[in-house]
Amino acid sequence: MKWMDGHCDVLYKLWKYPEGGLDFYGKGHGLDVTYPAARRAGVGMQVFAIFVPEDVPRSQAWQVALEQVDRFYEEVVRKGGLQPVRTPEELNTLTRENRMGGLLSLEGADALQGSLRHLRILSRLGVRQVGLTWNYANEAADGIEEERGGGLTRFGRELVREMQRLRMVLDVSHLSVRGFWDVMEENLPVIASHSNARAICSHRRNLMDDQIRALVDRKGLIGITFVPKFVHDDPDAATVDDLLKHIEHICSLGGEERIAFGSDFDGIEQKIPGLEHIGKLSLLGEELLKRYPEHLVKRWTWTNWYEFYAGQL
Repeated sequence: MKWMDGHCDVLYKLWKYPEGGLDFYGKGHGLDVTYPAARRAGVGMQVFAIFVPEDVPRSQAWQVALEQVDRFYEEVVRKGGLQPVRTPEELNTLTRENRMGGLLSLEGADALQGSLRHLRILSRLGVRQVGLTWNYANEAADGIEEERGGGLTRFGRELVREMQRLRMVLDVSHLSVRGFWDVMEENLPVIASHSNARAICSHRRNLMDDQIRALVDRKGLIGITFVPKFVHDDPDAATVDDLLKHIEHICSLGGEERIAFGSDFDGIEQKIPGLEHIGKLSLLGEELLKRYPEHLVKRWTWTNWYEFYAGQL
């Protein structure tokens, strides 16, 4: 089974623990996603988030984002066999040469410091996707944990339109509900890289049914995520079976063709039993095949992401 994972925080860990002995090409000490484990599980592409945590002063956010981009090219690309994916041609080489690819995504516009110039620089450095917020407010919009629940700011709308010009993908995971609907008024490709269904698990980070339908109508993708508190209202009780309930619910809303996966590995401490690291994806594939036709499972694990990026990069 071939896989594409729509979200991980490897770069954040490599930046945060520079002396921690973390090695993307090693045996996985301290990393949930490593090259050897990913390849054993059949991973053909991984989306790598650039995440600047909220405890970083805003004045340093841009520098931290650039440091994580450098980690990607120095410690993930240059050290081994991973192919950076920035264009449809580079995406095509993954299947033609049986290589693993990596796509850069910015998680939170905080790093841009209110500058479209910074967005353009990141685009030229290979960042092809942007989530406007993490959980809280920034210059572009409110995140889902911001109590006032505001939508896009003036800068946020300018940012979205510049992303459209640059052919970048917009990720609505973490965005406020009002911000989500503001984004849906714009004309650019939209995904939720790591979000589940709120009807199954009531955490506010999950998508409501009308949001899921809107993404389906827009031909966006929903990356089912492995974060236990987004899978089950009692995170300690979350199982793979509970994860599959989110898939079933999205299918019931017409989303059968819009499902993908976004693990959030290396961004979470607690794990679902049986999904502790990227190497366990093959076991999830076996569970999916017990319940769904093979052609659907292959779409969810690889083809949906692949076709989406092939049409948008």
